[in-house]
Amino acid sequence: MAEQQRIHPVPEPEHELPVQKPSVPLVPKGSFSSEKGDPEKQQQQEPPFRRTIPYYPPLKPPKRRCCSCKRCLCCTCCLLFLIIIIIAALSAAFYFVFQPKIPKYSVDSMRITQFNFNNDMSLLFATFNVNITARNPNKKIGIYYESGSQLSVWYTGVQLCEGSLPRFYQGHQNTTVLSLDLSGQTQNVTGLLQALQVDQQRGSIPLNLRAKVPVKLKIGKLKLMKWNFLVKCKLDVDRLSANNAIRIRNSDCQFGFRL
Repeated sequence: MAEQQRIHPVPEPEHELPVQKPSVPLVPKGSFSSEKGDPEKQQQQEPPFRRTIPYYPPLKPPKRRCCSCKRCLCCTCCLLFLIIIIIAALSAAFYFVFQPKIPKYSVDSMRITQFNFNNDMSLLFATFNVNITARNPNKKIGIYYESGSQLSVWYTGVQLCEGSLPRFYQGHQNTTVLSLDLSGQTQNVTGLLQALQVDQQRGSIPLNLRAKVPVKLKIGKLKLMKWNFLVKCKLDVDRLSANNAIRIRNSDCQFGFRL
């Protein structure tokens, strides 16, 4: 006979294992699980990562070099200020002691000894005799007139004649009258002749006398460096013709100087 299958009963557990409750709440007290939202959505809503660039403050120059530059600039300014004060003091002392005054010049008379054109009217030959008065009003300053002076007479921007002053010494408060001969020849005088005819009819001819005279000033026994006296005289005469005395209607002379 076939063995009869035996069924053995499975014993039931005597006691069920108690379910362990979590000791720490999953959600903190006072909050709801919906406050935190879905973690996956939180990861999606996080701001993108931004790379920060480090900030480097500008480098400051060394203080010692800055202080040395300021000190050098301050010393230079003080030195210049001191030099200006010394020059001003010497100038004031010179002015109050010697009381310098500007020399005065005037054109007293003018005579033409030659004023002729050549045959084809292309050249003009002119010779002027000019009397000039030079006045030195200074009480303590003398004037040495050196060689190399230049005098010239101009009409409508064209030089008619030229000459020079002699060398001489002009003492304190001295007045010297100089008689000078100026001569020259001028080319291409067609336009000059036309302008001269118009002015001759009006009876008023403008002339310019220019002078550049190198001089040295004498103060006491001291002879200073060379200067250049510049004199410009505007003259208004009645005519320009040979062997005739010219009447000077108006004369205005201006004086200047330079090294």
